Amino acid sequence: MDKKSGNKEEKAKELIARLNRLSSWPLPTSFILIIGVGYFFTFYDISDIGFAMPAIDQQFHLGSSLSLFIALSVGLIGYAIGSYVVGTISDYYGRFRAMILTMGLTALGSFGDAASFNVPELAIFRFITGLGLGADLNLVSTYLSELSPPNIRGKITVYSFILGILGQAITPFIALSLVPVYYDGWRYLFAIGGIIAVVALALRFELPESPRWLISRAGNLEKAEEIITRMENTVRDKMGKLNSPNIVNVDVNEKRFPTSYVFKKPYVYRLALLVTMWFFWYIGNYGFLGDATTLLSASGISISSSIGYLAVGAIGYPVGAILMALTADRFERKYVIFMDTVVWLIGMLTFSTRIPSLIYVGSFLASLALGMYLQVAYTYTAENYPTRARTSGFALTDGIGHIGGALGALFLPVLVSTYGFSFGFTFIGITGVIAGVLALLGPKASKIALEEVSA
Repeated sequence: MDKKSGNKEEKAKELIARLNRLSSWPLPTSFILIIGVGYFFTFYDISDIGFAMPAIDQQFHLGSSLSLFIALSVGLIGYAIGSYVVGTISDYYGRFRAMILTMGLTALGSFGDAASFNVPELAIFRFITGLGLGADLNLVSTYLSELSPPNIRGKITVYSFILGILGQAITPFIALSLVPVYYDGWRYLFAIGGIIAVVALALRFELPESPRWLISRAGNLEKAEEIITRMENTVRDKMGKLNSPNIVNVDVNEKRFPTSYVFKKPYVYRLALLVTMWFFWYIGNYGFLGDATTLLSASGISISSSIGYLAVGAIGYPVGAILMALTADRFERKYVIFMDTVVWLIGMLTFSTRIPSLIYVGSFLASLALGMYLQVAYTYTAENYPTRARTSGFALTDGIGHIGGALGALFLPVLVSTYGFSFGFTFIGITGVIAGVLALLGPKASKIALEEVSA
C-alpha cells in the first residue's frame, strides 16, 4: 500500500470512529419526520391496493385470478426489480440520489394507478409503483442505519417507521370512506397516495448524503468529514462532551461491482439465511394484506364489514411500532424478531376462527406483529452487509424473499377454498414462525458498530 492510500485509509478509520462515538441522533429531528413521510406513503400503497381491488375487479370485470395478478404479482415483480436496480444505483451513486428517484417513481405510479381505465394501464403503473416501493424500503433502512449511532440504531429506524406504519393503519379507514361510497373511490384512494409521495419528494431534498457511503464507496473524505463535523456539533450541543473514538477497520481502496461483495464469505451465507427468512415471512405477510379482505367477503361477509374488521385491527400497526421503539435496542435484535413472529401466529390462529369478535382480535394481533417485525427485521437485514454493498445486499435479500409474498398471495385463496378458511390462515401463521426461528441463526447486531456486525 502506498503512502497516499495508507493516509486515506487511516483518515477513513478516524471518520468512522467519530461517527460511532455519537450517542444520540446527530441530525435535526425534522429529518426523521421527512424520511417518515416517505415511509408513510410506502405503507399506504402497500395497503391501498388490497382495499381497492374488489371495486376494480367489479368495474374491470377481471375475475379472481387476473385480479390477484394485477394487485400483487405485477407490483411485486416491480418491487424486486426496483429494489435491486435502484439499490445498485445507490451503492454506486449515493443514497441521496436514489431516495429522490424512488419517490419520483412512486408518485408517477400512484397517479397512473388512479388514472388507469383498462388492465394494461393498471398493470404498467402498478409495476412502476412497485419499482419505487421496493427500492424505498431498502434505502430508508440502509440510510437510517448508516446515520444512527450503534446504541440507538434500532430505535431511530423504528421512530421513522412509526410515522410510516401509520400509513398502513390509516389506509383502511380512508378506503372505507371512499371505496364502498363512491364509484371512483378507488381512484381517489390512489390519488391521495400520489399527493403524499409528491410532498415526500419535495421534503427529501433537505437530507444529506450518508457519510458512510461517501467514505466507503466514493472515497470523498472531505465531504464526509464536513457532514460528520455538523453531526458532532449537534450531539455536542445536546450531550456535552463526546466520547473518545474507537478505531475500526475500513477499506476504501477496493471498488468492485457492489453485488460481488455479497457473494463473498461471510455474506453469501447471510444472504442465504436472510433470503429464506424473508421468503417465509412474506408468504403470510402478503397473503394476509392482499387476500384477507377478499376472502372474508367471499365467505359471506360484506365488503364494507370486511374492510371494517381490518380497519379496526390496523390500530395494531402503530402500537407494535411503538413497542419496538422501546425494545429494539434493549434486547438482541434477532430474539425480538422471533418473539414478533410468535405474536403473528397467535393472531392468525385467532383470525382463522371467523368468529366476529375474534376476527377483530386476530386482525389486531396480526397488525401488531407486522408493526413489530417489519422495521426491526429491515434494520437487521441492512446491518448484515458491508456499506459498499449494503443496498445491493438488502435488495437481493428482500427481492428474492418476495417470491414468498407472490406465492403466499396466490396460494392462500387456493388453500382456503380447498382446505378451509381456518387451515389457510393457520398455515400462514406457521410460515411466519419459521421466519422467526431462522432469524435466531443470524449474528448479533444490537448496540454493535455497523462495521463490526458486517465484518
